[in-house]
Amino acid sequence: MTVLLLNFSAPLQAWGASSRFNYRDTRREPTKSGIIGLLAAAQGRSRSADLADLAGLTVGVRIDQAGQILEDFQTEKDWRTGKAKALTWRYYLADARFLVAIEGDKDFLTGLSENIATPKYPLFLGRRSCPPASKLVIGLTDQTLDEALDSHPWLASNWYRRRQPKKLQLAISQDCPASKTPDEFIRDLPVRFTQRARQHELRPVRHRFTWIDNPDGVGNDDHNNHDPFALIGGDS
Repeated sequence: MTVLLLNFSAPLQAWGASSRFNYRDTRREPTKSGIIGLLAAAQGRSRSADLADLAGLTVGVRIDQAGQILEDFQTEKDWRTGKAKALTWRYYLADARFLVAIEGDKDFLTGLSENIATPKYPLFLGRRSCPPASKLVIGLTDQTLDEALDSHPWLASNWYRRRQPKKLQLAISQDCPASKTPDEFIRDLPVRFTQRARQHELRPVRHRFTWIDNPDGVGNDDHNNHDPFALIGGDS
């Protein structure tokens, strides 16, 4: 098996798994439905296309830069009648970065990598208002999914690294194998994306952590000489 590594980075991302109607929430990590939707768009699949081959891929996500939840309260008026429409609340993740690992057949993932590099349709990180800020494809590796998620270099911004401890844990969420007990069930496994009859099934998910070193991080001595104004500055 082979693993395709992707970099999900953008000013705004949105990964809803249970939101409906006027409230559009977001999880703190990409959903499998959102990842498969991006892959399907890269291949140019229609909303009515069969998704079984993409849904069968094993997916894992490492939270390299935890985003902040941003609420967008929207009002709208029908220009034809002048009447106000229903109020809506949309939630986004701001300044988040994720390492996304997809495990599957080497030839199939090689094709997917090429599709993502030159997509048939525009690609978004959850919603159409969330285009990626950088190149998505990192590359292919012969490591296992766990090995890739544990060993790949940290993707966080420099300013974010300087605010973290010198040794920290990164949260990982991934498809739970049948041999293990899942930590959570998320309804984000797509069966179909058609507008009138969208359908998602429950997906067993495993949560864990991996340790990384952060030479630029804050240590005990740094806390003793804390300068609050230093947090105002920063670069990406």
